Amino acid sequence: QVQLVESGGGLVQAGGSLGLSCTASGRTSLEMIMIKTNGMAWFRQAPGKERELVATITANGGSTTYADSVRGRFTISRDNVKNAIYLQMNSLKFEDTAVYYCNLRRFWGPGTQVTVSS
Repeated sequence: QVQLVESGGGLVQAGGSLGLSCTASGRTSLEMIMIKTNGMAWFRQAPGKERELVATITANGGSTTYADSVRGRFTISRDNVKNAIYLQMNSLKFEDTAVYYCNLRRFWGPGTQVTVSS
């Protein structure tokens, strides 16, 4: 099945920046086609809260969407050669603290913790 692995989380002060990466891999040609032909997304889940959508990107990277809470501060991008998506997070706020997850269809990564200190 498709595997997603996030990286780049950590501890940062409010106002700082952090970049996340998610690399997708598959063992079969069908899984590789799925990776290259589907949109992907970043979600996050803060303690005691439901998982929420942060940003999406289409298969060719030509179109993106953002949650209102991150628009103008976060940028999602994609590299289809590396089968990866990225999330550049600037002007981080305490409320951005969460576990960030990469998503492709029904597949999820294990998540990476982002902690913003106030």
